[in-house]
Amino acid sequence: MTDSVSHAVAPTSFESYLAESAQALFLALDERDAYTHQHCDRVSLLAREIGMSCSLSQQELDLLAFGARFHDIGKIGIPDSVLLKPGPLDAKEWSIMKMHPVKGERLFRNTLHPYADEIANIIRHHHECFDGSGYPDGLSGSNIPLASRILLIADAYDAMATTRPYHRARNHGEIIETLAAEEGIKTDPDILARFMRVIAHSPARVD
Repeated sequence: MTDSVSHAVAPTSFESYLAESAQALFLALDERDAYTHQHCDRVSLLAREIGMSCSLSQQELDLLAFGARFHDIGKIGIPDSVLLKPGPLDAKEWSIMKMHPVKGERLFRNTLHPYADEIANIIRHHHECFDGSGYPDGLSGSNIPLASRILLIADAYDAMATTRPYHRARNHGEIIETLAAEEGIKTDPDILARFMRVIAHSPARVD
């Protein structure tokens, strides 16, 4: 009986199976909102570049890139009336949108990924601000996971660089000006300084 069951299993490694199970979640996001899917791919690449400048280990870089790729997966659980609204969100809608990191954490924590807990933690805290004004937990400074502090900057750069129904795409200079104004408020000053050096030569840089 054991042999017949084992022969019925598809010829793939357990590690490959884990990767494919997480990928299925990402494809579900593409079906839900193609923009968010593409945004997450770009943010993952930029976050890895910033992580390298922070001298993260290979494992830390991999966890960061995975967390970045799935950072908005919780938007699967946000209603279309909010997620796809062609204009600014009101206070009630914004409170719903701010739940996406929590939803994303819960979704990813229930995958079969061997580092699901670590990645879910990165996802949960990617909107925490350095001064404690972010969400969902109001963490500040070094209490925010390093990967989440990196992710916040990569996420913000790409979000401002792309056109959405509620804002136009900003150019590189405008984005840098905004990020600089948020130093020590939203962004970790040390990571922002490293980001500034990275983005000057990054493929992610916009005109």
